[in-house]
Amino acid sequence: MSTIRMKNGSGGLTRLFADGQPAQMETKSHSFSDPAPHEVRDAVDEFMSAFDEFKSANDDRLAQLERKLSADVVTEEKVNRLNSALDLQQKTVEGLTLSMRRTPLGSNGGPVDPATQEHKAAWEAYVRNGQAATLRPLEAKALSAGSDTDGGYLVPTETETMIDRAVAQASPIRAISGVRQIGGSSYRKPFATSGPETGWVGETAGRPETDTPVLSELEFPAMEIYAMPAATQSLLDDSAVNIEQWLAEEVQLAFAEQESTAFVTGDGTAKPKGFLAYTQVDNDSWTWGKLGVLGTGVAGGFPTSDPADKLIDLIYSVKSGYRANGHFVMNGQTLSQIRKFKDADGNYIWQPSLTPGELSRVLNVPVAESEDMPSIATDTCAIAYGDFKRGYLVVDRVGVRVLRDPYSAKPYVLFYTTKRVGGGVQNFEAIKLLKFSS
Repeated sequence: MSTIRMKNGSGGLTRLFADGQPAQMETKSHSFSDPAPHEVRDAVDEFMSAFDEFKSANDDRLAQLERKLSADVVTEEKVNRLNSALDLQQKTVEGLTLSMRRTPLGSNGGPVDPATQEHKAAWEAYVRNGQAATLRPLEAKALSAGSDTDGGYLVPTETETMIDRAVAQASPIRAISGVRQIGGSSYRKPFATSGPETGWVGETAGRPETDTPVLSELEFPAMEIYAMPAATQSLLDDSAVNIEQWLAEEVQLAFAEQESTAFVTGDGTAKPKGFLAYTQVDNDSWTWGKLGVLGTGVAGGFPTSDPADKLIDLIYSVKSGYRANGHFVMNGQTLSQIRKFKDADGNYIWQPSLTPGELSRVLNVPVAESEDMPSIATDTCAIAYGDFKRGYLVVDRVGVRVLRDPYSAKPYVLFYTTKRVGGGVQNFEAIKLLKFSS
């Protein structure tokens, strides 16, 4: 069930379910200060130190397995503890890097457009005080796509850009997929189901007439996604609060979480269709419109001997043209298992990124960590690989709308914020799945 957050009297936030029932209390800072560069460097240093300690402990575990065919319980617990700590340290580094990348509103340094400034001032008056008289004629004059006085008003372009950028950084699938902006309700992409007939002929031989290609199309409708941040009127009256940045930061996480789930497992009904929702077939029997699957040969796990070979098989199951920009997609639990694997030369196949903000790698392939991927279990497709830029398409309809609601949760003011997003597989050759089955 979706939730909304509402400001409480102590400066924290009270989380409410969408039906208005109170949930547990949580606090959240509205400070917009970014971490200093030395904080990121220190976090990276701590992360690398933790990785060295993990490798040392795991080397001991592997040596025990070779000598006794089993590892000591104490050693196993130590490796698992260090592995979990490594996950937490990695998330700390990623969080600090994401904060550093955040671009302040109005920082592009370009010339000020009077019309844009007029719209921005009118929109702020609407958000702070509910004054729509100035905003309504501006949007009617601009004939903006998606503008609707009953459904809210379009946020300023700077705010929309900030929301989109933050969501892209926080949503792992969006970050590696193809993205297209549209002004209508859906995007249609034609593709050829069969090409024209061709063949070899002699220099003076007759040229037989060839058939024309058969075309079909994929459609990606844009569905509505929403968030409902809340504020007290005293917060809105405080001129020191950057109201645009406050709204952007409130909705970006909610949008990113909902998108990420839909892009992986969404059923396509009132939401994007996730790549795991498409029909799956054995890769040897692959046909267009389905995703090819390779099995590990072991139900619910990797083979005991040379487990990394299955990842190599997955990489080479896609055509060479898709491997240059290939990514693994898996959740943290799966990655924690792969982190223990070594290649034939005794090198760990997982390597952390040495540059903050870049993805870690497995077999020198970037890994997009998505917690919406299933964990390793019998018959689950817990790992995906491919060129998601060409394989999966995210469709954004231009415009983010806000409807101010001061009545439903007095004394709080709710901001019903919506955008339209679609998504689906656009190239079924570019993505393959690894299934943990016998």
